[in-house]
Amino acid sequence: MVGAEMPMASDRVVWQEQGRLHIAYDSITVDADGDALTLPSGHLIGAGMTLVVSKGYVTHKAYVTSVSGTTVNIAVYDTSDGNLSSTFDSATDAKVFVYGSEYTKGSSSAGNSLDASFTTFDNKPIILRDKYNVKGSDVAQIGWVEVTTEAGTSGYLWYLKSEHESRLRFEDYLEMSMVEAEKAQSTINQGSGFGNTAKIEGSEGLFAALESRGLVFNDQDFNNTTGLTGLGDFDVILQELDKQGAIEENMMFLDRRTALDIDNMLARANNYGSGGTSYGVFNNEEDMALNLGFSGFRRGSYDFYKTDWKYLNDST
Repeated sequence: MVGAEMPMASDRVVWQEQGRLHIAYDSITVDADGDALTLPSGHLIGAGMTLVVSKGYVTHKAYVTSVSGTTVNIAVYDTSDGNLSSTFDSATDAKVFVYGSEYTKGSSSAGNSLDASFTTFDNKPIILRDKYNVKGSDVAQIGWVEVTTEAGTSGYLWYLKSEHESRLRFEDYLEMSMVEAEKAQSTINQGSGFGNTAKIEGSEGLFAALESRGLVFNDQDFNNTTGLTGLGDFDVILQELDKQGAIEENMMFLDRRTALDIDNMLARANNYGSGGTSYGVFNNEEDMALNLGFSGFRRGSYDFYKTDWKYLNDST
């Protein structure tokens, strides 16, 4: 939830997010004979369901004959012996999803009752404090000075300009903490002199949430010689977006280096990128300023718009 607000009246906020409508599992173990799967505890697969079992580019369709705890016994439709092919023998990285079910005519107790799975999340607010100290004798000598502040406003302010800067800095801390905060993984004791011995717990900021349960892509070849490999990297990202609801329009908040890399990638994808500019394209006349930046692009069925996030270039 970026930029959203929600009310709270306690020291912890708890929310739940429902899982996918259909059943799927990754990192599944297959027995040596290829006729049984080991699924996570509490799985939702039941007898009579039909499965797609895959490993790499090899895929089989299977029928669930029985279930005993985490062991799911299967019979494969498309092999002569009813077992998974040798590719799956003792595999630990198979993938499974349910595509339907099958029962014989007159079957009793057919079907499986399922409740939607959900994941519970929680976060804890943090208390931020700051102050500006002023001596009584300084207050008695306050004068009024016409200034222009860091916020872009002008007018008459107290001579104690540092008081105003302290307020701006504290407001920055409020926003930066929502981006940078981390939950404590070990016990952190509050420093002495604060009147209690409570533990510091931290909070989950935007970066921490992305790293723990977001889509993380750790490759960057946008500024290669042809631009094609960089677009190929985006194709990998598209495949992940396809799994997450296929939101068509996406905004990229970039630091300076990545923004320039994407500009170079898009420019080099142009046939004229290595030989100079293309006059007449997009009204790029020779007597006008040449625009070497891109505000976005479309790849597949997705639109990517980009904007600079100054915070990523210089957090101060």
